[in-house]
Amino acid sequence: MRPGSTATRTRTSCWSSTEGYDLPRPAFTLVDLPVVVLGRMRGDRVLCFPVPPPGRTGRPPRHGAQFRFADPTTRPPPATTTTTVTDRYGTAVTDAWNRLHPRLTHRGVWAEHPGPPPIIEGTVIRLTVEHLPGDRHPAPVWLWYSDPTVRGDHVDRLWQMFLRRFDLEHTVRLLKHTLGWCAPKIRNPEAADRWTWIVIVAHTQLRLARPLAEDLRRPWERPRPPQRLTPARVRRGFPRIHQTMPTPAGAPRPSRTGPGRPPGSKNTRPAPHHHVGKRVRTDAQEPTGVSQAG
Repeated sequence: MRPGSTATRTRTSCWSSTEGYDLPRPAFTLVDLPVVVLGRMRGDRVLCFPVPPPGRTGRPPRHGAQFRFADPTTRPPPATTTTTVTDRYGTAVTDAWNRLHPRLTHRGVWAEHPGPPPIIEGTVIRLTVEHLPGDRHPAPVWLWYSDPTVRGDHVDRLWQMFLRRFDLEHTVRLLKHTLGWCAPKIRNPEAADRWTWIVIVAHTQLRLARPLAEDLRRPWERPRPPQRLTPARVRRGFPRIHQTMPTPAGAPRPSRTGPGRPPGSKNTRPAPHHHVGKRVRTDAQEPTGVSQAG
């Protein structure tokens, strides 16, 4: 898409349900935005096909036939099959099935959902490769995409996009563990936004300081040219860069720390307390604290 185009832009978010994320949940909450969700599912998941056309009396079912990841006999022929030759993984084969949804219940994030749980359809992609670095018999990777009608070459783009998420994960890890993104105890969203922008500016400053930094690498790290230094390596040599940079601020004045809140005074701005826990919705709950008359 060219810059300045008026067409609607769609952003793809990558998740991993193996770490506790529920992929249909962000797809349901972001349904009004131009965002699609792509994530990995465990190899023992069970999804359902759409309900077949009505052909019998009685209560209509909400779910169709089961699609078990670990049972090949439950998989019909895929809607799309692609083959891609890669340098790192050998031949990569993808199979895609459209319009598959999980069977949701009123538990976890869906405990407070009014009415029956929604039917959230998507596309299931099964990725198999010949080999991985250090693993000659890799297990297949199962992906779930919130668009139930994806076909063709777009399937190849999706699994390649999912592999690129490692670059984002390393960046987020640098922001959290090295630059202290989650270190301060912030009480309101406005302060969190300001601190996030400060961390982004610090990360940009480390990128711009690459030509000035010295490669202070660990014994197990490989040497890199100055234009390929990571932000973490630039940060190691940043104290030396800071000594050669002019500063617009004046010299610091020695002073003692402030007295703070006087001892014995009441805190007028207590931190808000947020309850953390899971609630399970049941059909019938017995009243507590009520005794029957004898």
